[in-house]
Amino acid sequence: MERLLEYLDEQKPDIVCLQELKGADETLPVKDIEAAGYGAVWHGQKGFNGVAVLARGQQPVERQRGLAGDPEDAHSRYIEVEVGDLIVASIYLPNGNPQPGPKFDYKLQWMERLAERAGALLAEERPVVLAGDYNVIPNDDDTFSVRAMASDALMQPESRARYRSLLAQGWTDALRTRFPAGGIWTFWDYQAGAWQRDAGFRIDHLLLSPQAADRLNGAGVDKDYRGRERASDHAPTWVTLR
Repeated sequence: MERLLEYLDEQKPDIVCLQELKGADETLPVKDIEAAGYGAVWHGQKGFNGVAVLARGQQPVERQRGLAGDPEDAHSRYIEVEVGDLIVASIYLPNGNPQPGPKFDYKLQWMERLAERAGALLAEERPVVLAGDYNVIPNDDDTFSVRAMASDALMQPESRARYRSLLAQGWTDALRTRFPAGGIWTFWDYQAGAWQRDAGFRIDHLLLSPQAADRLNGAGVDKDYRGRERASDHAPTWVTLR
């Protein structure tokens, strides 16, 4: 929480998408967020998952929480809002490890459900941003070591294929567009000195509808925040739109 409030104060982003909150709605720090000048919409879950969207100086208008297609799925992994003329979704895609197995099957099924929702959003022909932790390493140059990640669910051919099919609907991967040669990490594990060795990979993505992509002004990763005390293992990943 300290790091989040620090980031809001220093960078003053207009919209913030959070993932893996690990708290029920009634325990989330709404008052602290509001005191920092942000309205918030939360989709929490006790001890697991959880997503939110914050907006500076205004209250996001909730459009949808959760994805259709599996009435038994109780995971808090998707929240969709409007902020001004933008539609923004905060996404926490399943990790899928260990694979093969039921967790990996759930990941792939969840990606199919996300693709259905993404297609419906494109049909609205509005500026849309699908932002979050996708738990997919799209390309070999999106990881410090292909060999080290070869058996991980984040880099399996099935995971990558579903990510590519999502892009093929007409979405723009903002960070990839800005850094086409790859080599940009958004995540460094807490284990094995990954941060110190710069052994990271790119799993946090901001996908833009054509109407949002037309307004793309910049994208990047605020890597330095990963090195702060008690930091998240993900660095803030951002896009600016005109």
